Amino acid sequence: MEVASQAEQSHGTAGLRRSGLRPFAPVSGRRLFVEMWEDFRTDGMAELAPAILQATITVLLVVLCWYLYRRYRKPYFAWWAVAWSVFTLRIGAIITFLSTGQSQWLYWHQVMTGLTALALLWAALVFSRQLTWRWRYVPILFFPVVWSYVAVYQLDNFLLAAGPAVLFLSGATFWTGWVFWRQQRLVGGAGVGLLAWGLMLWGINHLNYPFLRARGVLNPWSYYLDILFELAIGAGIMIAVHDDLRRGLFALATLSGDLQSGRDTDDVLDRLLGRPLTLPAVNGTALFMKPEAGNGRGKFIRGRGACHDWEGQTPEGEVSSAIERAMRDGRPQVTSSHSSLGTGHEFAAFLPVLRGAEVTGVLVLVGSARDPFTALDEGFLAALGQQVGAALENAALYHSLQQRNQQLAQLSSRMVEQHEEERSRLRRELHDETAQVFSAVRMELGVIRQQATPQVAQRLDHVLALTDTGIRSIRNVTHRLRPSLLDDLGLAPALRSLTSEFGERAGVSVDLDMPQQLPPLSKNAELALFRAMQEALSNVLRHAQATRVHITVREEATVLSLAVRDDGHGPATDPSAGGMEHMGLTGMQERIGALGGTVALEAPAEGGFTVRVAVPLTAGGETT
Repeated sequence: MEVASQAEQSHGTAGLRRSGLRPFAPVSGRRLFVEMWEDFRTDGMAELAPAILQATITVLLVVLCWYLYRRYRKPYFAWWAVAWSVFTLRIGAIITFLSTGQSQWLYWHQVMTGLTALALLWAALVFSRQLTWRWRYVPILFFPVVWSYVAVYQLDNFLLAAGPAVLFLSGATFWTGWVFWRQQRLVGGAGVGLLAWGLMLWGINHLNYPFLRARGVLNPWSYYLDILFELAIGAGIMIAVHDDLRRGLFALATLSGDLQSGRDTDDVLDRLLGRPLTLPAVNGTALFMKPEAGNGRGKFIRGRGACHDWEGQTPEGEVSSAIERAMRDGRPQVTSSHSSLGTGHEFAAFLPVLRGAEVTGVLVLVGSARDPFTALDEGFLAALGQQVGAALENAALYHSLQQRNQQLAQLSSRMVEQHEEERSRLRRELHDETAQVFSAVRMELGVIRQQATPQVAQRLDHVLALTDTGIRSIRNVTHRLRPSLLDDLGLAPALRSLTSEFGERAGVSVDLDMPQQLPPLSKNAELALFRAMQEALSNVLRHAQATRVHITVREEATVLSLAVRDDGHGPATDPSAGGMEHMGLTGMQERIGALGGTVALEAPAEGGFTVRVAVPLTAGGETT
């Protein structure tokens, strides 16, 4: 009792009774110090054991938060680690006081209690508001230092010493919970909700000190109650991290699927800027691209949501500075509210868009909450930028390839037109000149035969027969070069005539399934279908050795389809491999492809061969 006697002689009575052992419980007065020391000699182990348990759990929270900071490099994890470190020192101070009875440890216990509450509040504000440290915040740190000295060494009135400290502690803790509650309203998440309710209830619990803890009513269960709050907060931190990871990974995975499925540049941009708008509290997106030539200033090429008006504009102010930093460093940037963002945008995230190793643009997300990918590290965000850049590059390559294909299709179409024009010219020349010459020769030979001797007439009959054969051959060639029925009567009669002629010439049974009237097509499309059927029947005659051919022509949705199926053995080699023997099928594919149609070749295992052709109803320009 020597220590107690010295304390009473030096300082007199005190206003508080006891509660230094309880977490977040302010203590003051010399008499309290004496009574606490005497009380501890009686049942100190009942107080010391739960204090050591709480210290162990708090150290684990420090390790957890420091690990999260090292993993994700988010500043609020570091501040959480600082807060729990201070709380560990606070518990160490009270344990040392209980062990030694020296009054200065009681004072430092009270100081660390207030600083812990402030550190937790600051961590919450950094978490939700992305605040940065300002020197004007320093004066509030002196309140725990000054008031703890006054309460412990100067005041003897219990309520006057305990009241301000309890209200400060409870208010700061409840405010911390309120910050998380507002964040939960904005972005959702079970982890943030658990943090909110755990801290608000802990703040309310601090109010029982003057009435219960200071009178020893909850001894030692108040320690276990505080341990329960600590565990709830630790669980809330872990769940919040998990929620952010899950939410971010889901958004990235969905965005990846959107980017992979989009081919056109405009489609990719719409998907790229539309997907982040589904994240909580994100209300606008925009894509900034630097000029390709490297001259001048870049601008926003597309904006969605609240950033719709940014499209075509050049960034200014802090937005321009953040974009420059993101492009220079190749690292994501997060900024708080400023005038450059416009009203209603409290936060903005700037994600660099990379094509290979070069930063070519910045994806900007604005909203009313902290960056939507908070828990994800910068490496993950950089990967997102690379993915976006690759998707944009692929879209540009696809657009270039599409233009090239269009040029090739136009070239192929022009070649087909020139080919048909040449066939038409040959047909006219054969019909109008060569056939007429043969007819004139036959007439002259007929006149000469009437005047010739029997022996010469016999020779002339042979010449006349050869002339007739030549005339028929010319007529067949002119018909194949450009069927007159196609020009005179249209596609349906020309296909019927072609089917009938093929059956008679090849001696094969031919079934034609075709409506009486076909939808109107352009001249190029009609000619392409006629040539396709002509080539398919020619292929049957040359390769199939078939006995029966079934032809189907019908309108299907937006295309007119043609199917030629035989019961033969099909071509000896794969038609898709090309080769001279399949030049006709290759030409068919080019002709139909130039019109935007398709050609499919089928050779089922049970035998036979099928050629399927589909031509869009709108292909080839104006319909006839």
